[in-house]
Amino acid sequence: MNIFLTFLYITWKTKPDFNLFGLSFHWYGILFGITFIQGYLILSYFIKVENKPEKWADFALLTILIGTLVGARLGHVFFYKWSYYKTHLPEIIMIWKGGLASHGGVIGVLIAFWVYSKIVTKKSILWILDRLMIPIAIGCFLIRFGNLINQEIIGLPSHLPWAFIFTKIDAVPRHPSQLYEGLAYLSIALYLIVIYFKNKNFYEQGYFTGIFFTFAFFARFLIEFTKENQSNFENNMVLNMGQILSIPFFIAGVFILIISIKKHIDSRKTKLN
Repeated sequence: MNIFLTFLYITWKTKPDFNLFGLSFHWYGILFGITFIQGYLILSYFIKVENKPEKWADFALLTILIGTLVGARLGHVFFYKWSYYKTHLPEIIMIWKGGLASHGGVIGVLIAFWVYSKIVTKKSILWILDRLMIPIAIGCFLIRFGNLINQEIIGLPSHLPWAFIFTKIDAVPRHPSQLYEGLAYLSIALYLIVIYFKNKNFYEQGYFTGIFFTFAFFARFLIEFTKENQSNFENNMVLNMGQILSIPFFIAGVFILIISIKKHIDSRKTKLN
């Protein structure tokens, strides 16, 4: 039986970069760039359909770029590698050396868009976040696919028939945790797209944000059980850092979702009366 399962494992031999016209390109960098491009195009569409100023999309692109990069970098530094960076402070800004934390990116985006909402739209932060959840979910899928190509953020050893053998790491079959997480984000994006085009005015403000935060971070919490720890200090922890950081985002998502659904129910009751 074990011999049979061995043939079902997926041998993953990807390379992080490729050459074209004498130039070297990194898949992760390309997917990272596509993440921002698709986000800008989708948000521009939403803003155009809703007859809002086009410049809002331009400011949003700059905002999410700064918020993501600064937040993700500082998240990596303080959540996972502070023991190193506290004695190598100049390296904190050396983002090209790698090291981004998704939870830090989320915090950075939230802070950046709080400022954006105060200065640009003059609306609740949930207004812009609701319109960003679809491109953000798609972007998270693309980033995790980039991690899969890079053979990083790997899963724990597994004998499941769809286990991946990451040749860059070792010859051990492992959970393709990057794929699990990426598909979870893609599923959320597809659901939100269907809801938006089915009746984009049906749900109250905060629904899209609540759906993404609730289900994305719930999925992240569960998928972390299949991952290798990213730092040694997590080895003696009951929950790893990714799970601990996911809990407040999940709770916030549930709270926002409940408030949104309650407002929708109250609104329908008012109309019926």
